[in-house]
Amino acid sequence: MDFELTMEQEILRKTVRDFAEKEIAPVAQVLDEKEQFSLETMRAMGELGLFGMVVSEEYGGQGMDYVSYIIAVEEIARIDGSHAATVAAGNSLGISPLYYFGSEEQKRRYLPDLCAGRALWGFGLTEPGAGSDAGGAATTAVLDGDEWVINGSKIFITNASTPISRGVTVMAKTGSREGGRPELSCILVENGTRGFESREMHGKLMWRSSNTSELYFDDCRVPRDNLLGARGKGFHQMLETLDGGRLSIGAMGIGGAQGAYELALKYAQERQQFGRPISTFQVNAFKLADMAMEIEAARLLLYKACWLKDQHKSFSKFAAMGKLYASEVMGRVVAEAVQIHGGYGLMKEYNVERFFRDQKLLTIGEGTSEIQRLVIARLIGAI
Repeated sequence: MDFELTMEQEILRKTVRDFAEKEIAPVAQVLDEKEQFSLETMRAMGELGLFGMVVSEEYGGQGMDYVSYIIAVEEIARIDGSHAATVAAGNSLGISPLYYFGSEEQKRRYLPDLCAGRALWGFGLTEPGAGSDAGGAATTAVLDGDEWVINGSKIFITNASTPISRGVTVMAKTGSREGGRPELSCILVENGTRGFESREMHGKLMWRSSNTSELYFDDCRVPRDNLLGARGKGFHQMLETLDGGRLSIGAMGIGGAQGAYELALKYAQERQQFGRPISTFQVNAFKLADMAMEIEAARLLLYKACWLKDQHKSFSKFAAMGKLYASEVMGRVVAEAVQIHGGYGLMKEYNVERFFRDQKLLTIGEGTSEIQRLVIARLIGAI
């Protein structure tokens, strides 16, 4: 067993960390306050090679392993959850379905710009009435000659309505199977297509400078060839996409926890009460010790899941475990980090307040904590 990162992975961590501290940290708080998606930092992340990280070089990707990708997401999340969300969703939800299930023509048409960060792509799964029950999607796609006619709506879709959003992958009901079960397929819809509208959502608690959208389809017509992979394989494609996406959400949990822990440690070492730093009081020292321990445990669990994926081994159980544990570890860490800051931790002037808000999405997105426990229970044979 070798727990050492490769030299390339260590260099990647340092490079992304330096970038996040120099380019994202100075603007993160202002962007959060304004609920503003930043094209400037988006382009900079693209130039750094943070999109298409696991895509082969022939399609414009970086050709890296999954552990390297997760390290990059972790380091961005250490500074800001919104930018990490843009990277995570851009890779795991936007690029991955096209890369793993797309035709050669679809890959060559979309992937080069997506991998370069010149464009973004969304994954239209969640609906107002279909969240955890993704198979209950009401959006329909009916084949009419050589076109799919799509009707329905999606909600909480990341990266779908930015100035550089190119389109979305939409899971829709394309028919019925024996016994009345829905036949679900994934279809590509480009922004600007007649009958398709993406609207930016505002008023969010967290990830306020990432892009979140509502999608509307009103007799939206796209070519028959816009089908992603085989007809009726949409649910399978969605499950595989979410397995990979859970790894990036886990990375956001670890990175966010690391960032909040470092803020709390620094504050506790500087804050004086009763004539000495508050870090020296056992009640705070033990809080910080527990934070450090849980972060390392979560990181090892998630890295194992990524290693399994890189080795082409079954990783679904560990992806669910890693996502669940890392997201809940961040919850515990940020709560104690705010507590250590006292009243200052409740003020927007202190970055720990933003970390506290950003954490909540991690136990909801890419499958709630409750769904993760259900997945794990099934995979261990409990139910």
